[in-house]
Amino acid sequence: MEQDIPPPPHVLIFPFPALGHVNSMLKLAEFLSIAGLRVTFLNSEYNHDRLTLHADVCSLYTRRFPGFQFKRITDGLPMDHPRIGDRFQEMLHSVRSVTPPLLKQMLTDDIKPPVNCIISDGFMSFVVDVANELGIPIIYFRTISACAFWAYFCIREIIDAGELPIQGKEDMDRLIKSVPGMETFLRCRDLPSFCRADDPLDRNIQLLMSETRSSPRAQGLILNTFDDLEGPILSQIRTHCPKIYTIGPLQAHLNTRVPSSSGTSTDSLQSTTNGFWEVDRSCMAWLDKQPPKTVVYVSFGSITTLSREEVIEFWYGLVNSNKRFLWVVRPDLVSGRDGESQVPEKLVEGTKERGYMVDWVPQEEVLAHRAVGGFLTHSGWNSTLESIVAAQPMICWPYFADQQVNSRFVSEVWKLGLDMKDVCDRKVVEKMVNDLMVERRGEFVKSADNMAKLARGSINEGGSSYSNLDRLKNDIKLITSQSTVI
Repeated sequence: MEQDIPPPPHVLIFPFPALGHVNSMLKLAEFLSIAGLRVTFLNSEYNHDRLTLHADVCSLYTRRFPGFQFKRITDGLPMDHPRIGDRFQEMLHSVRSVTPPLLKQMLTDDIKPPVNCIISDGFMSFVVDVANELGIPIIYFRTISACAFWAYFCIREIIDAGELPIQGKEDMDRLIKSVPGMETFLRCRDLPSFCRADDPLDRNIQLLMSETRSSPRAQGLILNTFDDLEGPILSQIRTHCPKIYTIGPLQAHLNTRVPSSSGTSTDSLQSTTNGFWEVDRSCMAWLDKQPPKTVVYVSFGSITTLSREEVIEFWYGLVNSNKRFLWVVRPDLVSGRDGESQVPEKLVEGTKERGYMVDWVPQEEVLAHRAVGGFLTHSGWNSTLESIVAAQPMICWPYFADQQVNSRFVSEVWKLGLDMKDVCDRKVVEKMVNDLMVERRGEFVKSADNMAKLARGSINEGGSSYSNLDRLKNDIKLITSQSTVI
C-alpha cells in the first residue's frame, strides 16, 4: 500500500499595507508557490482594489498556482483616505488598533485549509501575538534594508545615550555614536525621519522602536538584501536575530529561478506588481530614441509628495543641467491647495525639448534600458536594489522613514552615488546631475558595475541568496512535517 503524501505546507503571507511592502512580499509568495507550497496572500482591502484595478491579478495567480488565494482585510481607514505623504503615519496606528481581532478570526474560521506558517511583515508585531495564541509558527519579513533595520533596532540605545532629540538644524551633522558599525559616518540627519521629532517619547519613534525590537520573537527574519552588500551590518543584527534569510535582490532572484524561456507567464505576473497606477509604455518608445547613457531617470516612488515649489526647483535643476531626463509624476505626487495640486503647465510644455514626463513606468525595464545613465530616487529600498541590479548610479533625495539611512549608505558606504537629503535647490540639482552624468561618472560607474556583479553572484546557483531562499523553503516544510518551530 502506497504511503500517503502529506499536503504541502499552507503559508499565510501578510504585508504591511504599503506598495513597497506588498511588492516584495508578493514576489516571495510567487517563489514559494513555484516551490510547491500553498500560499494565501492577505492584503488590505484598499491595496487589493488598487492592485486589481489595471489587471486581473487574482486570475493570473490562481491559474498558475493551484491553491493560491487572495484574502482581504481592512486597514481601518476609509477607502478615500490618501495614505501618502504626511497622512501615511495614520495608517501605522490604524492597522495596529483595528486588525488583530480580525486576523485571529480569519485564521480561526475563514482561511482553509488551516495555516501551517505565517510570514508577516515585521512592522506588525501584533501578528506574533495572534500566531502564538493560535500555535502557528511565524517568520518575519522586513522589506527595508539591513542598515535601516539596524538603525531602527538601536533607537533605544540612541535615546539612552542622550543622542536624541536633535537640537535644531545646527545639530544635524553631529555623528551618532551608539549604533554599532555606523559610528564613523551616521549623522543625525541620516537617522530615520521619525527621529526628527522634538520628543524622544513621540509615539512614532516609540512605535518604530517597539516594532523592530520585537523581531527576535519570530522564528526567523527574512531580509531582501544580499551578504556582499550589507555583511557587516548583518553580523550586528545576528547578535539579536540569529536566524536570518538574506534572499535579495528578490525580483532579480525570481527572474533567475523562472527564466522567460520556460514558457511561464512570469512577465505578466511581474507587470501586476509595478504599482497601483497604469503603466504608460510611451516612455519606452521615447527612451529608444535617446543616445546611450544620456538620460537621468527621476522617480520618487509611491508615497512621496512634493510641493509645487519643490517640483519647480527639480525641474529647473534638470533643465539647466542640459541633460535628458525621464520623470515619473504620479497623479498624486504634487501637494497643494485645491486647484493648485497639478504640475504647472509651463513645466510640462518646457520639458518637451530634452525631457519626458509620465504618470508611471515599468521601472525595472527603464533602469535596464541602454539610454538610462543615472537615477534620481527617493531611496526606497526596492528602488535602491533595482538600481543596484541595473548598475545605475544614484542621486538620493530621501523622503521619510528608512530612506534617510539608505541614502547615506548609497553615498558614503557603497559609493554608488550622491546624497542630496534635506536640500531642494535648482543649483544643487543641476550640479549633482552633472557630477553623476559627467564630472564623477567614472568612479560611480565603476562602483555600480562591481556591486551589480556581486548582486548577480548572490542569486546565481551557489550564491548566498540562492542558498538562503532554498533554506527558507526547506525550513517551512520542516515546520509542517515535524510540527516544531525552526
